[in-house]
Amino acid sequence: MKMMRCKNCRELFEPIKFNQKYCFNDQCIKVWVEIEKERQWQKKKSILKNELKTLSDYMKLAQQIFNKWIRMRDSSKSCVSCDKMLMGKYDAGHYYSTRHKAVTYNEDNVHGQCVNCNQHLHGNLINYQIGIEKRIGVDKLFTLHTLAHSEKKYTIPELKEIIDKYKNKIKLYEK
Repeated sequence: MKMMRCKNCRELFEPIKFNQKYCFNDQCIKVWVEIEKERQWQKKKSILKNELKTLSDYMKLAQQIFNKWIRMRDSSKSCVSCDKMLMGKYDAGHYYSTRHKAVTYNEDNVHGQCVNCNQHLHGNLINYQIGIEKRIGVDKLFTLHTLAHSEKKYTIPELKEIIDKYKNKIKLYEK
């Protein structure tokens, strides 16, 4: 094997393994062990953090990723309520609010909406209904209405599936 420089002391040494980055100087071994301990702790901490996530944590994460997908999908469209082109910051506006769990992650229920309509006009729902009808049609709007008034309780595996689905859609869209 060829000579390498120690990552800690910068001295030349002959590694025993191809991926060895530290020489066998006592100080360098201590640094190496400390770095490895920190790396192992970070891995374990990540696993523990995921194990401690609640249903609520997964719902929030799913909502963030889903909303990101909606904003990407509708980036070239106009606001569903006021028909102004979406530029700069805009929201993923829900026709039926997230209190209606059955349609929270339904793509027909959520559309790109300008900040003014979504936040300042509280969804601008009358104009939203006109816009959503144009986009998805009367039949899908009726189906959405029926779905919105049904009960839905998500499980963690379902939310993980939603998260993975929309992460993949985002990756495909970015390509």
